[in-house]
Amino acid sequence: MTASEFDLIARYFAGDIARALPARHDVLLGIGDDAALLAPPPGMALAVSVDTLVAGVHFPDNTDAAAIGHKALAVNLSDLAAMGAEPAWVTLAISLPACATFPREAWLTDFAHSFFALAKQHGVQLVGGDTTRGPLSITVQAMGFVPEDEAMTRREAQVGDAIFVTGTVGDAALGLRLVQGRCPADIPPPVKQTLIARLERPEPRVAAGLALRGLASAAIDVSDGLGADLGHILAASGVGADVQVSQLPRSQAFVSMLGEDDWTLAANAGDDYELCFTVAALHQQAVRQRLDALGLRITRVGEIGATPGLRWRDDTGRELDLTVAGYDHFSAASTRETS
Repeated sequence: MTASEFDLIARYFAGDIARALPARHDVLLGIGDDAALLAPPPGMALAVSVDTLVAGVHFPDNTDAAAIGHKALAVNLSDLAAMGAEPAWVTLAISLPACATFPREAWLTDFAHSFFALAKQHGVQLVGGDTTRGPLSITVQAMGFVPEDEAMTRREAQVGDAIFVTGTVGDAALGLRLVQGRCPADIPPPVKQTLIARLERPEPRVAAGLALRGLASAAIDVSDGLGADLGHILAASGVGADVQVSQLPRSQAFVSMLGEDDWTLAANAGDDYELCFTVAALHQQAVRQRLDALGLRITRVGEIGATPGLRWRDDTGRELDLTVAGYDHFSAASTRETS
């Protein structure tokens, strides 16, 4: 007998897996009614983000359900991290294929276990959602709290601010090339595992976002590529930037495949979900101390300038001719390196 929509919700998203997570006191009414009833803390702004992941666009069709479950939540938590918000609640809408060959029960089991594992890690509660029939896609809405005067936006970068990036960039793009068989066959297994994990299981920088409250002047998560996403900060703040390409942070796995001098992919590829943020000179030492305490690598890659536009420079200061190729869903010329 085929399970109904309500059976699926009860079994996978309101059953034993979900009940194993601690319940939040600010959820007055969760799954099971027409809407959730939630109680934001006094004096806190509510940060809300929503993202849809579509098979064949945001992840290869053969990606396993556990990886999709992790990533669907991670990319939304990354948005909250970029705002300096503490995650609290999520809603989830899933469209599932109706074809007989789609292993719905096994798929949902793996998806739910991975989704809730990350939710537990960040103290997040699922409070509602929807399931429907159609092409495989997952939409998550994440909500969190941030003091009204400490939310990080894209609009406050100032001339003279340093530009920093957490972690490393470009890894997810190489991970995609590996799963698509577009890399040499002799890549060492540890390198493959590292890069594919960066693609399929990105780590949202929530702790870093909280640590940057009151210190970073502007922030964004790197989803469509460092150049494209930094460009959003520049446009919103009405400033420009100079970035030194040799300083772009690349992992040992990345360098082992492409070498020290290959920075084009690191500049343009998305899906790493690191944070790019700007900091005034006054706060740079405090930023380094806070993020060092988290054990998180940060790299200064450039500086905000008054002249509009993003300029890529070599070690001599010479401007390089590099086209920013961030992903745009509705641009015919746009290609997604990490889809």
